[in-house]
Amino acid sequence: MTESSVQSAHWPAPYASGAVEATVTVPGSKSVTNRGLVLAALAAEPGWLRRPLRSRDTLLMAEALRAMGVGIEETVSSSSGGTAGGPSGEAWRVIPAGLHGPASVDVGNAGTVMRFLPPVATLADGPVRFDGDPRSYERPLHSVIDALRVLGARIDDDDRGSLPLTVHGGGALDGGTVEIDASASSQFVSALLLSAPRFNQGVEVRHTGSVLPSLPHIRMTVDMLRGVGAQVDEPETGGEPNVWRVSPSALLGRDLTVEPDLSNAQPFLAAALITGGRVTVPDWPARTTQPGDALREIFTAMGGSCEFTGTAGSTSLTLTGSGRIHGVDLDLSEVGELTPGIAAVAALADSPSTLRGVAHLRLHETDRLAALTKEINELGGDVTETADGLHIRPRPLHGGVFHTYDDHRMATAGAIIGLVVPGVEIENVSTTAKTLPDFPRMWTEMLAGAGA
Repeated sequence: MTESSVQSAHWPAPYASGAVEATVTVPGSKSVTNRGLVLAALAAEPGWLRRPLRSRDTLLMAEALRAMGVGIEETVSSSSGGTAGGPSGEAWRVIPAGLHGPASVDVGNAGTVMRFLPPVATLADGPVRFDGDPRSYERPLHSVIDALRVLGARIDDDDRGSLPLTVHGGGALDGGTVEIDASASSQFVSALLLSAPRFNQGVEVRHTGSVLPSLPHIRMTVDMLRGVGAQVDEPETGGEPNVWRVSPSALLGRDLTVEPDLSNAQPFLAAALITGGRVTVPDWPARTTQPGDALREIFTAMGGSCEFTGTAGSTSLTLTGSGRIHGVDLDLSEVGELTPGIAAVAALADSPSTLRGVAHLRLHETDRLAALTKEINELGGDVTETADGLHIRPRPLHGGVFHTYDDHRMATAGAIIGLVVPGVEIENVSTTAKTLPDFPRMWTEMLAGAGA
């Protein structure tokens, strides 16, 4: 595939003329990479991130931290093996420094950057201005802004509760107890927890809203905090429900190897499921906090079978399709980011599906529920929105343009459908660079064994 075809307005989604048989090396986790960068920047000593993801979101995070004075050195060693993250042997050395302003941060449309870094900026000596893509202005940030003010920060946002804004860092933050409604995004909780060890009093975060979405991402934050020496009390380990406490402490520099991004493995595993093929993803962790690990159970319920191979230290996951796709009734509240890919598979199933617990997806990179409904229906599908999800009745689909709304998961969802529906064209497939920069190349290489 040529560079010009990837950058063209409409990318013809490759059609699989047979069962997909492939081994696909998935780059590193965006969620782990960006949390790792923040924790390394706040540590008391230098640390390493090995096999980090190089994508728009992670490069925005790295550049933002550099703007506030953190040193991040990128190295590549051809002698180091590895599959997840950037090129083989890539590593980033993070050198903490005194955070300072004035600084300007471009968040793009990255939720982790726009939410994780304002708490960091309160520790800087001077003002830090945050701005981003037009869509970033529409994404909720009020819970983080209000919480930081309660904890002692001074923030100018013209009372919008959203970007653009300026954090007037004072070199420290008192911290303490704060109540927030994080029902719109678990990132509100993670944002406060990640910087909390550096607050004078630490932090006690109390979620007061309705059901908290994407709990695995909060578990990831807690696990990574503990990995660098922080003391965290949380509901999962016998703490008070919906309350997290982080004590003030110095953080250790760590040598962290980033896991493959299991959510980004979704389209490749889906390819095996919908074509009756077989796809193997190397280095699938035997234990992980990533929400993408739920794909093993979900895609098994939809007609596939999963098998681990290898040793405990180097496992691979193989998904084999049965040639049939079953509808499902799923509560996806903890794994909402998987919804677009699951919806694409469900549109090809032999029975209806109901996807529940994902009302918060209306506030993601785009309104994902409305976007999925519109785009699948324009290909001949029958999808209706519910109060908190989607109801999908499979219908024969036809070709057409699948719009992405600058949302990487919409692009990969369209590509899944295009595998078995001729004539699907993806508008702006380059938006996958947000978390999976080489997706078009990886997709066509996967199909090489399927006669595509």
